[in-house]
Amino acid sequence: MLFTRYPEAGNTKTRLIPYLGAERAAELQRWMTAAMAREMAALGPDIDRQVHFSGGDRLQMQRWLGRQFTYRPQAGETLGQRLQQAFGDNFAAGMAAVVAIGSDCPRLSTDHLGRAFQQLQSHDVVLGPAVDGGYYLIGLRGHHPQLFEQIPWGTGEVFEQTVAIATHRNLSIATLEKLRDVDRPEDLDLLNQIPTCL
Repeated sequence: MLFTRYPEAGNTKTRLIPYLGAERAAELQRWMTAAMAREMAALGPDIDRQVHFSGGDRLQMQRWLGRQFTYRPQAGETLGQRLQQAFGDNFAAGMAAVVAIGSDCPRLSTDHLGRAFQQLQSHDVVLGPAVDGGYYLIGLRGHHPQLFEQIPWGTGEVFEQTVAIATHRNLSIATLEKLRDVDRPEDLDLLNQIPTCL
């Protein structure tokens, strides 16, 4: 599941608008989402590749990213509610393992996604920790809605709190390598290392 927002100027990457302007912030969102979609598209055909979007509509998303994905509008007010709903829907539909990513981590690759699914063969939870204290990936082998409740989203405690809840519930945890997200102005230097970026 790729969680993203339709790149409409003024409504995406708002923390970067003072530094990039609304149009370039939207272009950055467009580029990073398209890059993540390419990585996800490279997964095997036995994996249902979903794009969970906010803003725009299904037709706009298909025109932008193509028809190889299943598109679902995000449901819920908070990030926790949206993740909880999406995981719940997939497990209710009979999925054995589900992985969610965002569009903010330009170093995230198909290899990371493959390792996440591999780890879920022997672990209940897999997390990709972000340098800022959040996570860029979460994968589950069963529905555990408590992992998304009372989490201080947008802070440096998200990863730590999620691990604490999983540990308290006796869930086995695997972690991937730590990567950087691009959320704030101080993160923009990461993009200088990626030739295909703006």
